[in-house]
Amino acid sequence: MKFICLILLAAARALLGQETVVELNPAQTHVEFTLSDVLHTVHGSFQLKRGTVRYDLKAGKCSGEIVIDAQSGNSGSEARDKRMHKNILESAKYPEIVFIPDHADGTLSAANVHGMFTIHGASHEMTMTAEARPSGDGVELKAHFLVPYVQWGMKNPSTLFLRVGDTVKIDVDARGAIRSGE
Repeated sequence: MKFICLILLAAARALLGQETVVELNPAQTHVEFTLSDVLHTVHGSFQLKRGTVRYDLKAGKCSGEIVIDAQSGNSGSEARDKRMHKNILESAKYPEIVFIPDHADGTLSAANVHGMFTIHGASHEMTMTAEARPSGDGVELKAHFLVPYVQWGMKNPSTLFLRVGDTVKIDVDARGAIRSGE
């Protein structure tokens, strides 16, 4: 019964234009990255530090903050990760990656979320695709976007023999609790 009430509450708020607040659970959120190169594709992950998203899709309003621990980046290779943290992300100097949404277009099941994405000490406008659906006693969120890290001023780790792409694909699979709007 609680599950049905939660679904109805989220749907009613979206339809009536009321604000819905989602508090993301870091333990149930996965931030995966993919970087292609000539010989193989590198997969890795980052950890969510915290995240709260407020949205009113009828009005197109969205706010909050999603914070990723830049120092948690892990590709499964100690040498590659050391280079990523020291030379590309400079994660000792810039320990957080932050997305601050400002508006959303679409529906709960398929939205484009616009905002400012801060990485490596600089903020960039960005739009990500996102979808949400009720899950258990909360909500499941999926988001996809590209980070053109070279265009945004970070070093390309390519060498004479190893050539990597200049864009990183990011996939987020998050779980959160729905709170009433404040």
